Amino acid sequence: MHMKKKDTAKKGGKKAFGTREWAAVNVNIQTGCEHDCLYCYAKCMGIRFGRTATGKWKTPRLRRNMVEKGYRKRRGTIMFPTTHDITQANLDACLVVLKKMLAAGNDLLVVSKPHLECVKRLCNELDAYKNRILFRFTIGSADATVLSFWEPHAPAYGERLSCLKWAFRHGFKTSVSCEPMLDGHIQRVIDDARPFVTDAIWLGRVNSIRKMLAQNAPDNQAASAKADELLALQTDEWVKGLYEKHRHDPLIKYKDSIKKVVGLDRPEEKGLDI
Repeated sequence: MHMKKKDTAKKGGKKAFGTREWAAVNVNIQTGCEHDCLYCYAKCMGIRFGRTATGKWKTPRLRRNMVEKGYRKRRGTIMFPTTHDITQANLDACLVVLKKMLAAGNDLLVVSKPHLECVKRLCNELDAYKNRILFRFTIGSADATVLSFWEPHAPAYGERLSCLKWAFRHGFKTSVSCEPMLDGHIQRVIDDARPFVTDAIWLGRVNSIRKMLAQNAPDNQAASAKADELLALQTDEWVKGLYEKHRHDPLIKYKDSIKKVVGLDRPEEKGLDI
C-alpha cells in the first residue's frame, strides 16, 4: 500500500511580512514616539500588552540599556528603528547606536519619516559608512492635509522630500516606503521621488487599520470614517490595477499586502528586500 504524499507546496512556510520583508534584525532604543501616527502598529501592540497607554505614547521613554550595550556583527541587514522614529530628541542616542552597529561591520536599513536637521547630521556623522547604509523614508501621500491627519506630529511632505534629496546628493543609497498609501494619488509621490531614489519605491496598502484605531484612537470618529474611505478605495481590484500600471517599472517594489493579491512570490526568508 502506498502512503499518500504530503502536499508540502500547498502548506508552505511562514511568509515574511512587515519589517521581516526588509531586514533580518530589528533594533529600537525607546518606547513611544513623538510622531504618534494614528495607524501605528507599535503603539497598538504597546497598549494591548500594557507597555504604554493611549495618551502616553507620544512622550517616549528612552531605553538606556539599548543605547549603552555593545553591538556585534549580525547576519543580514539590521533595520533601525522599527517601533519609533529618529527625532531631534533622540538623535544623539540614535547616532551612538548607529555608530556601534556600523563599527561592528553591519549593513543598516535606516527608516524614518525624516526631519531635515536629523538627516543632515546623520549624513555628516555617518559619511564614512555610507556604503553600508540604505535610507528608507516613509511618504504615504503628497497631500499635506492627509499626512497631518494620519501622522499629526511627523514632518510635512516637502520636508520629507528635501530629506530624500539631501541624502541622495550626499552620496547615500536611498529608497522610499509608501506603506501605508494614505490616498489614491500615490503617483505624485512616485514622480517627485523618482529622480532621488537609488534603490526602490515600495508600495503597500493599509493593514489592519480598524484594529489599530480601536487601540490607538478609540473615540476618534473622524479617523474611523477616513479609514472606511481608505478601505473602500484600496480593494483587491484597485490593488491589481495599481500593480498592472507599475509592473514593468524596475524602481517599484511591493509589500506583502500587494504581493498576496497579485500573486507575486512571497519570500519565507527574512530580510530579502524583494
